[in-house]
Amino acid sequence: MTIRLEEVTRKMGAETHIFPTSMELKSGSLNVLLGHTLAGKTTLLRLLAGLDRPSSGKIFVDGVDVTGASVRQRNVAMVYQQFINYPSFTVFDNVASPLRRAGVSPQEIDQRVRSVAKSLHIDALLDRLPAELSGGQQQRVALARALVKEAGLLLLDEPLVNLDYKLREELRQELRAIFRRRESIVVYATTEPTEALLLGGHAFVVDEGRILQSGPSIEVFHAPASERVGKVFSDPPINLIGGRVTGRSAVLGDTISMDLPDHMTLLDEGAYRFGVRANFLNVRRQSDRDLEIEGCVELAEISGSETFIHLEHHGVSWVAQEEGVHSFGLGDTVSIFVDPDHVYAFDGSGRLAACPPYEARGGG
Repeated sequence: MTIRLEEVTRKMGAETHIFPTSMELKSGSLNVLLGHTLAGKTTLLRLLAGLDRPSSGKIFVDGVDVTGASVRQRNVAMVYQQFINYPSFTVFDNVASPLRRAGVSPQEIDQRVRSVAKSLHIDALLDRLPAELSGGQQQRVALARALVKEAGLLLLDEPLVNLDYKLREELRQELRAIFRRRESIVVYATTEPTEALLLGGHAFVVDEGRILQSGPSIEVFHAPASERVGKVFSDPPINLIGGRVTGRSAVLGDTISMDLPDHMTLLDEGAYRFGVRANFLNVRRQSDRDLEIEGCVELAEISGSETFIHLEHHGVSWVAQEEGVHSFGLGDTVSIFVDPDHVYAFDGSGRLAACPPYEARGGG
C-alpha cells in the first residue's frame, strides 16, 4: 500500500490550517508527525483518514485518486488522545466491534481479538467492563480495537498523552514492537521530541501548517535544517544566541569568544545565530576548550533524575539540562560550560550553516 499527498491544503474560512503539502507513505513504514499543539498534525491525520476533505490538492492510494472518498471507503483505523470505549460492552466486545460490523466470522473474531489482546497484555481483562479498568488499560483496549482491524493505514493522534510517565514508557516500547510486525502504514502524531526519537522511523516536523523537514528521525534530530526545526525537535527548545564570525574565531552574544571548531571553519565572515542543546550545557567544566557562560539563575526545575537550570546571561535566556538533583537559588550566579564541538550555526535566514559532527552530537 502506498499513500501519496500532492499539494494538499486545508482551509477553514479565511484561516489556512495546512499549506500545500506533499508526502509519500509506504507499507511497513512508521511515520512520526512531530510538532507543537495546533501545528497541524491532527488536521493531516484527518485528511489521511478521509474525515476531512482537502481544500485543494489530491490524495492517492496505490495510484487511485481517493480525494473525495469518505473514511468508510478507506482501509483505515484511528486512535485518539482520549480513549473511547463502549461503556456497556466488555473488553472483548469493544475490541471485536469493528470486526462484527465488517461481517467477520465469529471464529475469526475470537482468534483475532485474543491475539491482539495478548500482544497488548489485556488478555486477562476480556470479560471486564471499561469502568473496571485503569486509564492505561482503557487506552490499551482502544489501541487493540484499532489494531484488530489490520487496516492498511493506522493513525494515532497522541495516544499516550493522557497517561502517566511510567505507562507511556511501557506502551511506547510495546507499540514500537507491534508496529515492526505489521505491514500497515503507521502515522503517529506527537508533541514530544523524546517520543519521536524513541519510536524511530521517519519524522515529519510540522509547524504552523507546514512540513519543515522530513527524514529518518535520528538524522532530522541531529541535523535540523533550520532554527525552527531545532526549536521543535528539542525539549527544552534549543538555546539560540546571535553572534559574528570574524576570521578563525567567533563571538557569541557580546562576551563569549570562541575559536572556530572544525565544523565551522568554512563559514564566511558575518552574522549568525548559534545554537546549543540544553543537554550539552554542563555546570562543571569538562575540558580546557569549554566556553564559559556566567548568568543569574531565573528558575531551577527538578524533574526526576534531572535538573533544568534557567539562567540569564547579558539579556539572553539559557536552559541547561543537568543529570542529577541540584539545588540553585533564584538570583544565584552560576557558570555553565559547553564544548564548541556541540555548537550549531544558523545563517541570517535561519537555515543550518554548520552542524556538529555526529559523534559530538551524541550519535556514537
